[in-house]
Amino acid sequence: MGVRFEHVSFTYPDAAAPTLQDVHLAVGEGEFALVVGETGVGKSTLLRLINGTVPHLTGGLLAGDVVVRGHSIRDTQPNGFAALVGVVPQDPVTSFVSDVVEDELAYTMERLGLSAATMRKRIEETVDVMGLESLRGQAIRTLSGGQLQRVAIASVLVAHPAILVLDEPTSALDPSSADDVLAALQRLVHDVGITVVISEHRLERVLQYADRVIAVGNNGRVRIESPRAIMANAASAPPIIELAQRLGWDPVPLTVREARASAVALRERLLDRQPPLRLVQADAEPPIRLDRATVRYGRHTALAELSLAVNRGEICVLMGRNGAGKSTLLRALAGSLVPQAGQVRVSGLDPARLSGSEVPRHIGVVPQQPGDLLLGSRVAQECREADHDGGLAPGSTRSLLALLAPEIDDDAHPRDLSEGQRLCLALAIVLASEPQVLLLDEPTRGLDYAGKARLRDILQRAAGVGAAVLVATHDVEFAAELAHTVAVIADGELVVHGTAANVLTTSPLFAPQVSKVLAPQHWLTVNEVVEAWHA
Repeated sequence: MGVRFEHVSFTYPDAAAPTLQDVHLAVGEGEFALVVGETGVGKSTLLRLINGTVPHLTGGLLAGDVVVRGHSIRDTQPNGFAALVGVVPQDPVTSFVSDVVEDELAYTMERLGLSAATMRKRIEETVDVMGLESLRGQAIRTLSGGQLQRVAIASVLVAHPAILVLDEPTSALDPSSADDVLAALQRLVHDVGITVVISEHRLERVLQYADRVIAVGNNGRVRIESPRAIMANAASAPPIIELAQRLGWDPVPLTVREARASAVALRERLLDRQPPLRLVQADAEPPIRLDRATVRYGRHTALAELSLAVNRGEICVLMGRNGAGKSTLLRALAGSLVPQAGQVRVSGLDPARLSGSEVPRHIGVVPQQPGDLLLGSRVAQECREADHDGGLAPGSTRSLLALLAPEIDDDAHPRDLSEGQRLCLALAIVLASEPQVLLLDEPTRGLDYAGKARLRDILQRAAGVGAAVLVATHDVEFAAELAHTVAVIADGELVVHGTAANVLTTSPLFAPQVSKVLAPQHWLTVNEVVEAWHA
């Protein structure tokens, strides 16, 4: 047996109610289990119980027991599970101790006392499995968010754990890299017999790999069933399952291939109908403009004579592989780095010349690590200070946070929030000031489908009153729901910039599920399709 929860309930210190209640389930050896649930319901807590970091490092009240390969977490400290359970956290940066990628992989095995020959062999195997050959000698501080995630997974795999626990492992990965990681995990399950327990909000990526789904409810109760049984009536589900639910398909499809087989009549009915247009008016002086901007880090060219404009009222989604230069482009627009050549303008100004106090008046920036914006000891304090700093009416930031994440308590410490909840708090702080230029780097990490829908509505409202919005993301479903235009960059160069329908539906890599199901027609979202079906 891999992992067994025996009527487990857990309550954090000072919490009014248990996070998990009477959890009773088992995940077998060589099984791929997917943990699902809304943002903040306790998925990470369930994962951290598997190696005992909850409750040994967090404190709190534990009832029942978790047994991992015959070892009780009550009797074993987390370091006792080091060779048995490999854990990849939501924020990979917190787990690194070395400066160079290959050194980080070696460090894991040094702690286990493995021989030099064994270490060399495992590093070579893991580098190949995770596609890290080009990064092995690179400094960790130079890596993109997605590259960091792949290194974090690799640093755990080198220990050859029997159980692999991953919290949102594909959230920072481009679609191709995510497919590679998930395929690698599936090989470990099928060929090696590793037990994989993975929490993920982007179910459209992971469902097809799962043997069973562990659904965590808002009341802390948990059920474990087959993916199809859980998804049949799920309130929050990937697009193809939502489409099936709304059009009455039975059984619900778990893959695009299954959905295409169910959609024959739908494709025929939509042949003479067109998706709605998403139009924006071009500005003589766009609020966001790059003209032949070039940025280099030493010998590496991150942006190569890149030109791009985003108009008032336009939401442009920036896409591309990990390391393509998306975050660099956003940093140039935010004024935190200066291009070596070309020009960058935000609302006609050079962002690098704005003082620290001037930047928030012109530019709202939500970084890839939202915790960088959070300095207070309580959520309510963060909201009050954001109101004060932005000259806003008291309660403005808190009201916006209530829309994004209504479950967050005023007295919670920001570091105790889940990754998605911290993101919501950072978003509320930035968006409450209603800046006319919004720059967001991977804003859907840690958000469930409902949270992403709320974020979409808020960004569309900002664009509706004239803001120019540039969003860097790997989330193709979010891009399909949100974007007027999509810009794809590769190796620092602009590959294509056009309407969302033209760019997304013609790309096998960036096409959303609805587009794949209805190809070659150019539909993007479930709502567009359902409205056309009933018209």
